[in-house]
This record gives sequence, C-alpha cells and structure tokens, in this order.
Amino acid sequence: MCTRLLLLALFIALSTTTSWAQQVQIKGVIVDKDTKEPLPFSSIGLKNEQIGALSNEHGIFIVPAPTQNPADSLVVVALGYARRAVLVKRGVAVANITIEVPKRAVELGNVTVKGGKVKNLGLGAKSDNPGEGMIQGLPGSQYAFFVKNDKKKRLGNVRTVSFYIGENGFPREPFRVRLYKADGNYNAPNTDLLTENVVVSAPQGGQWYTVDLTPYNITAPEEGFFVAMEWVVSGDKFFATNFMDDYTPYGQIMRPTFEFKESRTWNYSIGKGWSLITASNGQGLRYNAMIKAEVDMIK
Repeated sequence: MCTRLLLLALFIALSTTTSWAQQVQIKGVIVDKDTKEPLPFSSIGLKNEQIGALSNEHGIFIVPAPTQNPADSLVVVALGYARRAVLVKRGVAVANITIEVPKRAVELGNVTVKGGKVKNLGLGAKSDNPGEGMIQGLPGSQYAFFVKNDKKKRLGNVRTVSFYIGENGFPREPFRVRLYKADGNYNAPNTDLLTENVVVSAPQGGQWYTVDLTPYNITAPEEGFFVAMEWVVSGDKFFATNFMDDYTPYGQIMRPTFEFKESRTWNYSIGKGWSLITASNGQGLRYNAMIKAEVDMIK
C-alpha cells in the first residue's frame, strides 16, 4: 500500500515537469506595479500549453516560449494581486522582461461577538498517527485539504493551521501557507483567504508543525476552508539557467491520513489547475493530506 501511494504522489508531482532543455526561453521578473518591488513565488504559465514555473524569492522566472501555437498568453498569478496576461509568440526568445501586476484590494472581515464566548475549535485531522504514504511536490504545486465545519458551529477567525511533516525528504525546506474558500468549480479551492506571503520552515520532521495566523485576522467561512501547502524555491535551488531542468521532487514531505470517508484533498499544478485526489486505502477511507486548523468558535 505504501509503495502504491508513493507512486501516486510521485506521478502527480512529476506530471508538472517538462524538459525545457535547449528550448527558446522567456526570462524576466515579476514586480509590484506601484512599488516596483519583486514578487516572490509567483505562478507563471502558458495558458494554452498548460506549462509554467514559479518565480524565485527575487521574483525571477524562466519559462519556455510557445511551441504549439503562433502565440499564447503568459499568465501571471501572484498572491494578493490581480491576474496579468502577456502575449508571447512561438519561437521568440524574450530576455529581461519586467511584468508589472497591480495589487488586488482585499477587505478583511471582522467578527463581532455579542453576548457570547469565544472558544477554540479544532477542524481537520484529529489523529497523531499518520497513514502510510508520502505527499510531495515540485515548486509551485500545492496540496489543499478542506477543514470542514462538520458540526455547523459558528466560526470566528482562524487561529492556527498545522501540517504533519514527514521524517523523510528535507523537512526544513521553506514552504508557503495558503488558505482558500471552497468556491471554485465542484467546490475546489479558489479565492485566497490569506493574501500575504507566509513562508515558513519546520525545525524537523516526524511531527506536527503549527503556524500562527492570528495576526492576519482571517474570518473562517461557516462551511470550512482549504488549508494548503505550496512548495516553493529557496535561493540555492534556483539555477542560473532553468530550475525545472532535470528537477525532481524535493523539500518537505507531508504524510497522509485515512480518517475520512470522503475525498477532501485537492492537488494544484501550474498550468493545469486543481484536481481532486480520490485514492483510498481499500477499506472505504480516502487518502487525504494530514492537515488541521484551529479557529474561534463563538458560543
């Protein structure tokens, strides 16, 4: 069972990889339209060919030029910013392009408590014993787990989110925390709830790693929300030519849980979007990322 699930995770992670060696490339940097500051860990992908990359912590990116159509749209998605599309042509190299993206206005909700008490409510995985298997990815890929409000409690702000980091791989590599509403197609992750870059690193593997989100005043949707790990690129991983050439899954490895009869975990690949993970352990329990959250419960 462990081998089968590991192969599944490897297949999903490697499905985002394309050999770009010796191809015509588009190179540049993603910056804030107003401040001109570089935007780290932005997603850049060709819309029609469904391939892409992730900018490094300095906003620098490298992607191949279109090969299938005379032209394509280079779509930039940066956390907290509006999407930007740039026309690029087949076989035309572009060097040192600067793509400016405008910041998206986000209204933070405030929960007012009247005549009630605020207590802590745990959502998501309950077990401390991970299941067999590994969950790992390439830069820009994500695994998002829906922490469902099963008991229909009245929710306030998100306090913390936690990931069970496996003992294998490189547990101390940085990753980005993402939170989403379940308002995409088929209730997939879509709208960002956390609109700031929260990049963290666990001290070690083989245990839960908790991230405090109280400073961000994120109101939890009543039905629950998605908590995601996004694999990012640290400086020594971004090669001078192309960090995706001959790249293999790296960094931290999450562990799965088999606590639920329903699939609550989605995988994201740059250029391909979100897909629901439907694997099970053969006993009717679904393969889900081992993630949990703590939120305010208003009584």
